[in-house]
Amino acid sequence: MLNFTVGPVQAESYIQEIGYEQIPYFRTPEFSEIMFENERLMKRFAKAEPEARVVFLTGSGTASMEAAVINVFDSTDKLLVINGGSFGQRFVDICRIHRIPYIEVQLAAGENITREQLRNYDDSGITGVLVNVCETSTGVRYDLPAISEFCCRNGAFLVVDAISSFMADPFDMQKLNVDIMITGSQKALACPPGISIIVLSEKACERVNVHNAQCLYLDLKIALKNGERGQTPFTPAVGILRQIHARMKAIERAGGVEIETKRIRTLAYDFRKQIKDLPFEIITTTPSNCVTPLRPLTNEPSVITEILKKEYEIWVCPNGGELGKLLFRVGHLGALSFADNTVLVNAFKDLQKRGII
Repeated sequence: MLNFTVGPVQAESYIQEIGYEQIPYFRTPEFSEIMFENERLMKRFAKAEPEARVVFLTGSGTASMEAAVINVFDSTDKLLVINGGSFGQRFVDICRIHRIPYIEVQLAAGENITREQLRNYDDSGITGVLVNVCETSTGVRYDLPAISEFCCRNGAFLVVDAISSFMADPFDMQKLNVDIMITGSQKALACPPGISIIVLSEKACERVNVHNAQCLYLDLKIALKNGERGQTPFTPAVGILRQIHARMKAIERAGGVEIETKRIRTLAYDFRKQIKDLPFEIITTTPSNCVTPLRPLTNEPSVITEILKKEYEIWVCPNGGELGKLLFRVGHLGALSFADNTVLVNAFKDLQKRGII
């Protein structure tokens, strides 16, 4: 199968080979050295401050979204949550479950947040902002500089879910004054799912260490303390952490995160250029490099995704719920090439000849 989903994505052969190996014991100096280097590289790729820390949490991206929220916010806060799709809704659900006060900014599918909209919430007591850098369910890349400016004006703590967009779109944690950034192993890192990653500024670490999080497994105080010795408080997904190490070292050798971002951007632009005459609409004017959200003009999205899977052995990303009737998504992460883009586009052209699109 050729995989154009947004995660898990296709992995390079050297990552697959690590997955075949026996899992080593991890309470060792050797594994600690791997974890120290994982932290160093993640901070470098995120352009985090020298005093920043990194937590590698065994769990999906949602685990880190929840951990980030409950370790720095509580009932005394008032959060602004940008909700333009399934993953913005996830932040809303986390706030609701943990009874953290919030205001929800609801956006239509593919709509971006504007500076004018944000000004409506100036001087309203907002203490924190939760936003997905890319709302993966619709592909929109939000105006993070505008959100950062809002946070700076209002003294608000900024938590960003960069799970899909990290390394696909330019990101500078320090310049954007981001307090917490979240990403995952199965996106541009192109490793198996199972590890989510939280990068915390020095300010965020200080906040975590004085906050009384009502949890055990997701308590970041324990994770930060164990990280000082290159370890995790509980048994981690050891194999995936070794794969992440190999992947980040390869990116470093190839020239760093900027080279990887350029590669993904070029793949996305190539795909979008090849489909410009096909009966699809890209539903946002600000798509992330990680994914192209397509609204078919002639057939149901589910019909197209199923035929691609069953007859052409190509996976693209369907959507759930109401969005499933509107669009499907083509990812540009992982071990993909221009030739792979052409294979998918030729499948679309064949579907067009058959009257399916």
